[in-house]
Amino acid sequence: MTIKFTKMHGAGNDYLYVDGRTAKTDWPKLAVKMSDRHFGAGSDGLILALPSSKADLRMQMFNADGSEGEMCGNGIRCLVSFALEKGIIPRKDKPVSVETLAGVLEVTPIYQNGTMSRARVSMGVPRFEAKDIPVNLPGESRVVNYPLTVDGHTFKISCASMGNPHAVAFLDSPVDKLPLDKLGPLVEHHPMFPKRVNFEVVNVLSPSHLKVRVWERGSGITLACGTGACAVAAVARTQGRAGDDVTLSLPGGDLQVHWQGSGPVILEGPVEKIFEGEWPT
Repeated sequence: MTIKFTKMHGAGNDYLYVDGRTAKTDWPKLAVKMSDRHFGAGSDGLILALPSSKADLRMQMFNADGSEGEMCGNGIRCLVSFALEKGIIPRKDKPVSVETLAGVLEVTPIYQNGTMSRARVSMGVPRFEAKDIPVNLPGESRVVNYPLTVDGHTFKISCASMGNPHAVAFLDSPVDKLPLDKLGPLVEHHPMFPKRVNFEVVNVLSPSHLKVRVWERGSGITLACGTGACAVAAVARTQGRAGDDVTLSLPGGDLQVHWQGSGPVILEGPVEKIFEGEWPT
């Protein structure tokens, strides 16, 4: 038996997409094998397209380590493109609703020459309460510029949830110089984060332009993170570092985020198919 898959990326955040309606297997175990950069197809994880009783489509995602993630802002754009191309859902003129562990989100495809090249996603309302992230800091209702020290480096951490947990640190020094491969896992697994955390380091280039690097929970360093971009933009706006409309430059490309301080965060970014393949099971 083989499983057909499509590899896609959004700003370099790459996932393997499978029609989960027709295949049954141990998905966490398969995600680990297929995501391996040397012995697999190579990816940040595996995403399934599944039927939903409350939306047009259901998204189930597994990180490269096999853990299940709540949502992925780059992954959900590519999922809709995959589902449209494979006929899992019909093409229509209104947004596509997608059920995720972070709730039902709406994805608006953007077409170029008849092909979906980008998408706009209503990512939900950011949450800043420590209990919602969650963060284990008794007595703290919100985590804003909290000094967190790992391996001799102290970061002023501000936390937010976009359906999954994020810790954001604004740096004066270039984010490119930070040994994120060494410090990222220490922040991810710090005891203050009972469900682990995604970690973003940020340089403010201007109120409308931020430079970001990401350590993703369960996947490590990734070239982009959609929920991370939204969390960074929301935290930056609440702290007066950025305005309503922000371009976030990540190693894999640029993402655009709009948030006016209330309501859902809107994320826009690219969609690109890389290749198709079959995996023996």
